[in-house]
Amino acid sequence: MICPHCEYNLLRKERVGERCSRCQRDYAVDPKTNPLGLNDLRVRRITATLTDEGRIQIVPDQLWYALSRKRLRDNEFGQGCMTFVFTVAVFVTVISFVAEAPVLLIASAALLVTGVGVAVAQAAGVGHGIPKIAREHFPTYVLDPWRRVYKALPPGVVDTAASARGVVETTGAAGTTGVLICPDDAVMAFLVADGLPARHGLALAGSPEEARAVPSDGPVLVLHDVDAERELFVRRVRDVLPGRTVVDVAPPLRTLRARPQAVPYRDPNRKPDASTMRLLSERGTFTSAELKWLGKGWRYPLVGLPPARLLTVVDRVAGQVTRRVDADRRRAADLGFLTWPETAGPDPVGGP
Repeated sequence: MICPHCEYNLLRKERVGERCSRCQRDYAVDPKTNPLGLNDLRVRRITATLTDEGRIQIVPDQLWYALSRKRLRDNEFGQGCMTFVFTVAVFVTVISFVAEAPVLLIASAALLVTGVGVAVAQAAGVGHGIPKIAREHFPTYVLDPWRRVYKALPPGVVDTAASARGVVETTGAAGTTGVLICPDDAVMAFLVADGLPARHGLALAGSPEEARAVPSDGPVLVLHDVDAERELFVRRVRDVLPGRTVVDVAPPLRTLRARPQAVPYRDPNRKPDASTMRLLSERGTFTSAELKWLGKGWRYPLVGLPPARLLTVVDRVAGQVTRRVDADRRRAADLGFLTWPETAGPDPVGGP
């Protein structure tokens, strides 16, 4: 590992207790002990990419997903166990023949059966797509050590821990011209940190019921993870807010699945129930393969989309729908003012 301070390439024995033996300075994470195999330089590099070299701010959840991408893409289930089992089995087999001890052959056979079982489970995808560090545990393994060493979060990462909902404001400075509904507090905190609600006069809500309480009859923008619940959530928004213009801003599932750079994950504890899958099947918007994929709990979370691109897309859609209901903004746009750049910026960490 390269020391983030003196840049010396350290052997494992030269970095005991997260401290460089050369410069005697502490570092935050060690690839040998961190579940994601992280080091400080990689955290800095990924953070710089996500923030577009400091041009935008991100939230910890986006950093969590970006740092988890490699482990989510690669199925490492049982690799160490399988290697160990097969190695021991071969060793025991050799010993059994040399020592003429048939009983050892039974032990060797049992080990081989165990190894084959692990190999079959790996081929079936067991453990694939499950984060090595759960979203809620990311601060414990990365952010807390980082804060202890550097006295702050990585540059450009917003501290959302102080707020229960992770959102610091709920209305736009330009007046409420519409509502943005997003059940993910981290995504709302990201949009607020980069000024999107205030820029377009959008109130924020975590549910259709919260949006109904907002004194506005303007358009409703909906942001939701791309998963089995997403389409039903949008339908519920339309049911709770009849007569309102409802715009689903998140990208379609088919678009993301067609992009090799897009990395999904699955949560075994959040598999859609039978009634949800039945409703999705009845709507006829998904193929049988897509329904099977969704039924296993696979999803593309909003925090996993490239932050610069997500911000650009939401910014563009918000600008289009709010201009239709805000005469002042429309006149300003006709004169060439208040038109947000529509370039997507760089594509952080290979995202969609």
